[in-house]
Amino acid sequence: MATRSQRADALSKERIVEAAIEILDTEGESALTFRALTARLATGSGAIYWHVANKNELLAATTNDVIARVMTVGDAEPHDAIRAIALGMFDAIDAHPWVGAQLSREPWQLAMLRIFEAVGGPLRRLGVPERAQFNCASALVNYILGVAGQNAANARLVTAGTDRTAFLGGLADQWARLDAEEYPFVRQIAAGLPEHDDREQFLAGIDLILAGIDALIP
Repeated sequence: MATRSQRADALSKERIVEAAIEILDTEGESALTFRALTARLATGSGAIYWHVANKNELLAATTNDVIARVMTVGDAEPHDAIRAIALGMFDAIDAHPWVGAQLSREPWQLAMLRIFEAVGGPLRRLGVPERAQFNCASALVNYILGVAGQNAANARLVTAGTDRTAFLGGLADQWARLDAEEYPFVRQIAAGLPEHDDREQFLAGIDLILAGIDALIP
């Protein structure tokens, strides 16, 4: 039986969001229901509805909570700040794959505004012309969400416990046997597939975008 202190804690929106994140991480979005929340929090549905009107609002709150944790980079130099934000997002979506899906579902939500603000601040400090700031921020945000989301999706396609190097080695062997005239580039890069680091490759893409942004600065 839940104690009075447990019931009081369950009435806070923070605890509701925490419990929702636990369900999303372990069981997926389909398992997130208000009935599941009431069971986990040992409270009544009315206490939850007092703080959260519906599932969409709850998903927005959980996504905002996850994103808010990785948006603070202090007084870092602009390039370093953008890299830190990008890598924080990459790791957050890897740990919480549902976040990527939620961000793409409602691009106008508060969490997306947090991301744009976190990326836009360093761009302004770099001296990017105002007319180019929106395009630069969009390029960075779209790259971050696209690559991080695809990385998380790829991870879910592989059976748990699969040896990554062995799995990629098998793919590399398949690529190396492709027709040399039709797939010359794929055959060329096949050898590097088994040992490549996803995070390093991700940051290399960020650096390529930053190099293009630097070229815009007077």
